[in-house]
Amino acid sequence: MPTETPPHTTDKFDDDDYPAYTMGRAAEMIGTTPAFLRAVGDARLIVPLRSEGGHRRYSRYQLRIAARARELVDQGTPIDAACRIVILEDQLEEARQLNETLRRAAADPSQPTGS
Repeated sequence: MPTETPPHTTDKFDDDDYPAYTMGRAAEMIGTTPAFLRAVGDARLIVPLRSEGGHRRYSRYQLRIAARARELVDQGTPIDAACRIVILEDQLEEARQLNETLRRAAADPSQPTGS
């Protein structure tokens, strides 16, 4: 009889914020070095969680953010500026989503705003 995986275990695979990747694996996935990941951490673009042993762990969301910063750095943007650009892009996207939600709510007052 096969054993079932507890539901909370499979949920982690679908969670973009679950810190599933070690520094080495994360660097490999986005085609950079651990030093780059430390640098974007020092710039406070991403803050990796720490394992019980103190090792950095990254989520898929954090890797997407770091990969965007890497694109900018590869184009010649200084790392601090790249991190600031990525933060501003992220804030702009959140504002756009909020704006769209509010527009829909204004067009149809019977819909909840999701706040």
